[in-house]
Amino acid sequence: MLRLVIGILSCFLFATVHAQTIKPGFDPDEYRRLLAVSAQFGDSAYRQKVPLTDGYRMLYESPEMGLKNRWQLWTTNDGKAVINLRGTIMDPVSWMCNFYAAMIPAKGSLQLDKEFQFSYDWSEDPKAAVHTGWTIATAYLSKDILPRLDSLYKTGVRDYYIIGHSQGGAIAYLLTSHLRSLLKRGLLPTDMMVKTYCSAAPKPGNLYYAYGFEAENNIGWAYNVVNAADWVPETPFSIQTVQNMNAINPFVDVKKIIKKQKWPVNWGLNHAYGRMTGPEYKSVKNFRKYLGSFVYKNVKKTLPGFVEPNYLKQMDYVRT
Repeated sequence: MLRLVIGILSCFLFATVHAQTIKPGFDPDEYRRLLAVSAQFGDSAYRQKVPLTDGYRMLYESPEMGLKNRWQLWTTNDGKAVINLRGTIMDPVSWMCNFYAAMIPAKGSLQLDKEFQFSYDWSEDPKAAVHTGWTIATAYLSKDILPRLDSLYKTGVRDYYIIGHSQGGAIAYLLTSHLRSLLKRGLLPTDMMVKTYCSAAPKPGNLYYAYGFEAENNIGWAYNVVNAADWVPETPFSIQTVQNMNAINPFVDVKKIIKKQKWPVNWGLNHAYGRMTGPEYKSVKNFRKYLGSFVYKNVKKTLPGFVEPNYLKQMDYVRT
């Protein structure tokens, strides 16, 4: 606690003298410095390869929470703060967070235990969906993050970076959505600036979540930096069906069109349509079963008070 208080007082002095507002747009040097901060987790595989830049100091490192999630709070000499989100570690529970990939609505609530109900509102589109495991991680982390941001804000800090690598990058998307939702609803100070760098992040949600996230950050407030040879940004698995399409798409009503055709054309087209779409629907069902209810039984062992949510009948993950 004493360390945190001293750090906040130091940050206040720096913020008073040196504060410069963060700016939108991709800045390679800015990302490199934040990537070095991200690498400072002791269990990071690339820790020794990215030296820390002068002018950054860690104020706080959280205990593990949720599904083995952890974050750090850093400050800079020019009066900014960094929320550093840890990626996957070599622990089955940490991997379970990734595999809990059944989709849930991007607006709703999770009952994590008897005294912790997490409500979130990350999209205005009712069709938007996100990853269950990373939503749980965001819930626990944000509960610990928000009070510390409030303390820093009271010292004069207005600029906040979010950085996360791999799993941390996926959580960075959702945490960014959460903070922007709170800002929009007046639950955070309106002059708080948030800029996000996701590093090697996987796909956090479906197309409609992506539309909303990109619209919120489209002048340069969020980026995902990837290595094209990396496998993590290719995950989770994506399956698109006609149910994931907008109602005006002609493929949505193709069965009605087929029905109007004369026999045997309608029979042949209906047979072909069933052969093409049947495997997709079966795959979605299997993915929901194994990456939803099956994983939930194991999550329940770590979070005994967690109530299983209702999963959406889709697995339409996209890059955001």
